[in-house]
Amino acid sequence: MSRVLNVAIVGCGIGRSHIVEGYLPNADKFKVVALCDLDQARLDKIGDEFGIERRILDFNELLTMDDVDVIDVCTPPGAHFFMVKAALEAGKHVVCEKPLVGSLEAVDAIMEIEKTAKGKLMPVFQYRFGNGIEQAKRIIDAGIAGKAYVGTVETFWRREAPYYAIPWRGKWKTELGGVLMGHAIHPHDIFTYLMGDIARVFGRVATRVNPIEVEDCISASLEMKSGALASLTATLGSVDEITRIRLQFENVTIESDHAPYNPGKELWKILPRNDEVKARIEALLANWQDVPSRFQTQMARFHDAIFGKGELPVSSADSRRALELVTAFYHSSSTHTEVTLPLGPEHPLYQSWVPAEFR
Repeated sequence: MSRVLNVAIVGCGIGRSHIVEGYLPNADKFKVVALCDLDQARLDKIGDEFGIERRILDFNELLTMDDVDVIDVCTPPGAHFFMVKAALEAGKHVVCEKPLVGSLEAVDAIMEIEKTAKGKLMPVFQYRFGNGIEQAKRIIDAGIAGKAYVGTVETFWRREAPYYAIPWRGKWKTELGGVLMGHAIHPHDIFTYLMGDIARVFGRVATRVNPIEVEDCISASLEMKSGALASLTATLGSVDEITRIRLQFENVTIESDHAPYNPGKELWKILPRNDEVKARIEALLANWQDVPSRFQTQMARFHDAIFGKGELPVSSADSRRALELVTAFYHSSSTHTEVTLPLGPEHPLYQSWVPAEFR
């Protein structure tokens, strides 16, 4: 296999960002050779912009193309399971936008398929990458931060009527959820990436901002497996837009940059408790090498993983952890009870968190 992998992108919405931020900066690793979308005008627009001649309306055609190494799924969430399953079974490597699938049952099924699949699957959590988050992760993993005490995540974004003019948005059947699923899932993934697994969740969801089926405000209290406590809050009704993650450890306070859609890029605020801790951090981060943010680093590390030069930067297990939080959140809100994780097939929302009347 050539070291340059041929990519087919399915869905030309967020798929354009994958091209601009992920594949073009890694042109020595990937080449986009095909586009697939149900909208011919959108296909032609993106195809003309990037000089991609192969433009396909039928996803199934991609599965038979021997020269396509990677299928990148950028469709609305409701189509993810079928496409990921079919692409893996066709022997392709797969990239899939969040959410990977629409239930814990579905993600467990995908993880079973992965065990015998020829290709590798990488879900997208592009917010994990950049200098700020990478330095925070390095400090925590080195043991310098010490015991985790508490954390907060604030996802205060703004979505109004024009956003929901796209027909699949704001609907249970096609978006599979609201701010919890489509927006705060990114900062929540960063939080668990840095703070570890969640033990218990008490959450609430509400629809207060927009006339939509799904929620646009959420709040939760968490207990982590480490014993640390945390709170999560998100809304799509903010005037300004910020993503703020603040973590308090025994030896450091860590606070993210507040950029809503790229919190990992800029250096984060790292406050050491004393001079000894400061010196340890400075030694650890000496000779720091730049880590490009978002898709650029995620795609580069995906290429490394395919060729055995590292682990997948995001795995299906990471997606399961994110979807487990989503499932627990919806169950806790509807029952007004605390939910203990992990969740297995015995959980009442294992097959779907979507309300029965919307399935």
